[in-house]
Amino acid sequence: MNNNHMFSNRKLLLLLIPIIAEQFLNSLMGMADSMMVSNVGAAALSGVSLVDSINNLVVQAFNAMATGGVIICSTYIGQKDIKRASEAARQVILVSTFISVLLMVLGLIFRMQLLKLIFGTVEADVMEAAGIYFFLTILSYPGVALAAAGSAIFRAQANSRLPMNVAIVSNILNVTGNALLIWGFGLGVYGAALATLLSRIFSAVVLLIYLRNKELEISIRDYLSIRPDKDKIHRVLAMGIPNGIENSMFQFGKLAIQSSVSILGTTAIAAQSMTNIFENVNGVAGIGVGIGLMTIVGQCLGAGRKDEAVYYTKKMILWGYIAILSSCLFAYAIARPVTYLAGMTPESASLCIYMLGWITIAKPILWSPSFVIPYALRAAGDVKFSMIVATLTMWLCRVTLATFLIRVVGVGAIGVWIGMFADWAIRGVIFTIRFRRGNWIHKVVA
Repeated sequence: MNNNHMFSNRKLLLLLIPIIAEQFLNSLMGMADSMMVSNVGAAALSGVSLVDSINNLVVQAFNAMATGGVIICSTYIGQKDIKRASEAARQVILVSTFISVLLMVLGLIFRMQLLKLIFGTVEADVMEAAGIYFFLTILSYPGVALAAAGSAIFRAQANSRLPMNVAIVSNILNVTGNALLIWGFGLGVYGAALATLLSRIFSAVVLLIYLRNKELEISIRDYLSIRPDKDKIHRVLAMGIPNGIENSMFQFGKLAIQSSVSILGTTAIAAQSMTNIFENVNGVAGIGVGIGLMTIVGQCLGAGRKDEAVYYTKKMILWGYIAILSSCLFAYAIARPVTYLAGMTPESASLCIYMLGWITIAKPILWSPSFVIPYALRAAGDVKFSMIVATLTMWLCRVTLATFLIRVVGVGAIGVWIGMFADWAIRGVIFTIRFRRGNWIHKVVA
């Protein structure tokens, strides 16, 4: 390819490496969080992990709003229309604030009813731990939403280093806060939740302060003067809502599968939850490649360079293969020491490593086309197709097959992953056909 391309390899790496590092750090910190809380006791860990399954839904919704912002802002930057990019960024901040405050208020009012509705049968001490943790993490929703929006606006400008640095400091604060509040002050679950709340508020405040810098392509100086702009909000939501539905369906699917695993007994539940943590860790490098690809494709299409959008997507699919293979091997290499340090029983640990072995074989082959291509489709504005396919394969394949294999055939926890591999394979075929036909490229966000 000639040298007039928008992104050299150096520029691509400068964009992608901080995103991947940030994703890795977040998932490793999640693992450290769980290990620290598990020292408080089984009820505390159960309470926290139940609440996290609800919170993940909310975080995904905020990330989806932010994704809508990345797509629109990066397209305007590609068009060299900085004024409209800045206006769109202001609306992303406004929408994120409004939705997160609304969810926070509703969450605070109905939090115990929600916990009882979803997890009604758990023991009293687990429910108590969940109630404490849920209350404080609900207060952090605006922090999560504004940090996601701020990071997205920086990434749309191809500046991924600053969000990474903020995430590093925030995660260090979270883990230090955990250690201090859980062990130093003996606050248990309350301490874990407080550390999470403070680190999330820190991220949002710092990113919003940095966005005021006049040197940036998109800077936002006077937050209080932002007023709703129906047209811009509609565009952000048109990109964000299908993405949010897709992510939410993913989390709902995980909850549905969890209910099947819960009938298999404690050994299987512990093995499955630890395998999930490892599978998050070995996927983050690939997800980082996909997140970066949205900025790349958005800017290429904004500049009218459709052939380059296709070229970079192919390149990122290849990089996705490399990233997933490397991170799968890394996760498998650390699996034994981590299961030992987490104090898992030998039966749970060996089941976890057995399942992770199969993931390490299947994921590098199947994952990249089924997940990297949809990021390119979304950046081009082809968000509904991605949402429909991902939701259908999730429910018809992953959830249905896993439930059938566990409850009817009786294959045990590995049934979850057989369902997952089938889902990845079918998604990969459908998205590859869509990509090769080229219809997606003509749906550029105006």
